Amino acid sequence: MPAFHLTYLSLLLLSACLLAAAIPKPDDEETIDANGVLNSPLDNDSDGEQHFEGEHHNKQYDHEAFLGEDDAKSFDQLPPEESKRRLGLIVERIDEDKDNFVTLSELKRWIEYTQRRYIDEDVGRMWKMHNTDGNETITWEAYRENVYGFLDTMDKEEIENDEHNMSFKRLQKRDRRRWGVADQDLDDKLTREEFTAFLHPEDHPAMKDIVLTETIEDIDTNADGKITLDEYIADMYRNSEPNDEEPEWVKSEREGFSKFRDLNGDGYLDREEVRTWIVPKDFDHAESEAKHLIFEADIDGDEKLTKAEILEKYDVFVGSQATDFGEALARHDEF
Repeated sequence: MPAFHLTYLSLLLLSACLLAAAIPKPDDEETIDANGVLNSPLDNDSDGEQHFEGEHHNKQYDHEAFLGEDDAKSFDQLPPEESKRRLGLIVERIDEDKDNFVTLSELKRWIEYTQRRYIDEDVGRMWKMHNTDGNETITWEAYRENVYGFLDTMDKEEIENDEHNMSFKRLQKRDRRRWGVADQDLDDKLTREEFTAFLHPEDHPAMKDIVLTETIEDIDTNADGKITLDEYIADMYRNSEPNDEEPEWVKSEREGFSKFRDLNGDGYLDREEVRTWIVPKDFDHAESEAKHLIFEADIDGDEKLTKAEILEKYDVFVGSQATDFGEALARHDEF
């Protein structure tokens, strides 16, 4: 079995991130409803978890946005007292001007920092894995051999009769296409910057079209280039019992498909409608998540957070038993 690369994992995370968003208003601006639910065009982060399903708040989304995905491995193993202590130390780092308040801008910069750190560390690991000779670029053939070379030892029938192998075959084709888009100088080699775009296309403007294409392919099960209501719902919800009634949040998504997604009312989402949905203009994820966290923890309503308010709501930020969180907090050299 090959050392599985993060391109596929990143794709899964990105798809879940982009495709399970809560229904926004038609102007695609984030809002907070009466239940404290933040509705935005991109209501999920790269953790691949849905932020809200109806009225059910998934705290893992906030946890990973607050500390970053790679630092979401061991915090849930800590007792509450220790997790609060370490969270308090992080709060002191977020409070840049040391005025004992965490403002929206400070929290936004922290979330942006955790995102950058995860991407930098992820790319660093993968660069070393696929570039053992320390070259300035990685060739497609070297990457393909490292990730998909095991397919070369199989005959066509062996591959086609094994769904697992066929999945890798499809992934190889998708990676090849994405590689070509990331390869800006068209030399079939990727610099570290281009390799970053390949692994994390959601963060590069030049990769927006390939993200859109891959997203449509993931949802469009009949491959007609459009997304039906059934395909839209099936991507986020599968009822294991056909006779069971759908949850309210699914009913809301059905209504939202017609009201806010299908802009021309033809019953389908075409490419431009999907683009409006998953990559809306001028949407700032970090600011949106910072606003949400302040809403969740701001007890006195002054639109900024004290350490006491954050610790009071520490389970929103870290420490849930349902999440893996906080490897950064366990690093002995930081605390």
